[in-house]
Amino acid sequence: MCGIVGVFTNEQVNQLIYDSLLLLQHRGQDSTGIATMEGSLFHLFKSKGQVKEAYRTRDMRNLLGNIGIGHVRYATKGAADRENEAQPFYVNAPYGITLIHNGNLTNTRELEKQLFNIDRRHTNSSSDTEMLLNILATEVQTQIHGSSLSPEHIFGAIKSLHKRVEGSYASIALIAGHGLLAFRDPFGIRPLVLGRRLSSTNKVEWILASESLVLENNDFEIVRDLEPGEAVFINMNGELFSEQCADSPKLFPCSFEYVYLARPDSVMNGISVYEARLRMGDRLANSIKKQIKSGEIDVVMPIPDSSRPSAMQVARQLGVEYREGFFKNRYVGRTFIMPGQSQRKKSVRQKLNAMSTEFKGKNILIVDDSIVRGTTSKEIVQMAKVAGANNVTFTSAAPPIRYPHVYGINMPSKEELIAFNRSISDIEDILLVDKLVYQEVGDLKQAIVEKSSVKDLDMSCFTGHYVTGKVDDDYLNWVESEYTS
Repeated sequence: MCGIVGVFTNEQVNQLIYDSLLLLQHRGQDSTGIATMEGSLFHLFKSKGQVKEAYRTRDMRNLLGNIGIGHVRYATKGAADRENEAQPFYVNAPYGITLIHNGNLTNTRELEKQLFNIDRRHTNSSSDTEMLLNILATEVQTQIHGSSLSPEHIFGAIKSLHKRVEGSYASIALIAGHGLLAFRDPFGIRPLVLGRRLSSTNKVEWILASESLVLENNDFEIVRDLEPGEAVFINMNGELFSEQCADSPKLFPCSFEYVYLARPDSVMNGISVYEARLRMGDRLANSIKKQIKSGEIDVVMPIPDSSRPSAMQVARQLGVEYREGFFKNRYVGRTFIMPGQSQRKKSVRQKLNAMSTEFKGKNILIVDDSIVRGTTSKEIVQMAKVAGANNVTFTSAAPPIRYPHVYGINMPSKEELIAFNRSISDIEDILLVDKLVYQEVGDLKQAIVEKSSVKDLDMSCFTGHYVTGKVDDDYLNWVESEYTS
């Protein structure tokens, strides 16, 4: 999971990119980077850590130009503490291209051999983003005839890229002296939304970002989501060109965006994240009613912040009081995207505090957005009991996560997943909880797609069905060996 933004303006773009990355900080806290383009000259700065700590005034002053891209990252491929894994990545030919990427490529073993043996290109990191950049550069070079680079050449390159690359990728690139390019994988797994506004001099300005809230907070009008397989090119004059570059595009947005990753005030693929989470709560309440008798729950509590909409609806549907019992230290990052298990466990206590007056002698129903490794959930159950809860029921707005996620979420090892090869009863014993209730897979899907034109979702971490390429046992075993080595 990463956050990306690309902007074409008629003024200096550095502050707008910075402000946009602040709005996307929830999507990655390991590293950040900005590249701007001044004519055909790139200015680039990237660093470990969060946006507010990474950029100094002198860094921002050096990011000159009216076109730029920005990135926040948490590691899914490559180590979190390696500064050379930070994006954007750059190659100097053809023309000079710098690129950012949200997603995860699933055929990197094959691509690595192709790049070295056929394309004669070398990557200097373990990042699949650098690999994607070099494939793009190779295909753009192949398309060039004569001295000019046209939108048709660029779209031809993306068509070839789609045929070579498997997995999930929403990407934005700068091509030196030519403009800004954005493209989305043929399944539309990772989000990318296009916006437009008029400058003070009545000239068109463009923005592309992972989430719609970036557009709205910067006074851009939402034009639309990029279609799966589509590419958009904005030239140096601000003219926008677009083309469908995939042979058989199908929309399968990642369900985990709606469960956890995205901010609730975003709209993705025409679906309000907040409204989807409300519907998750309604459907979760139906499952709870089947398993817990009326009167056995005194209060419903959320784990802040992602589960609040679902918890409010659960309380409403059950006719039980909604209370805030856990309070959040907002200076600690999201525990799910902490780089290591021990760090996650430590961060739970730093992040949350249970107020004993809300727990003492009560039967508590806790609502969380999901249960991945169980580290956070177990700590929360213990906090509730230490605070004096009489009985703790733990519920998840998402179904059991039983399979690795290979499309850009940090769940590569099935052995780390608490629900892998375990029954609900087994998980209850591990979490030391009195009762555990999960969302049903079908209910989650319907809660997300209801009232939208979206027909299907990537739900691979719940179902084990992978929508792209050759994600088989051999690949999953290789990913796990890479992750644990």
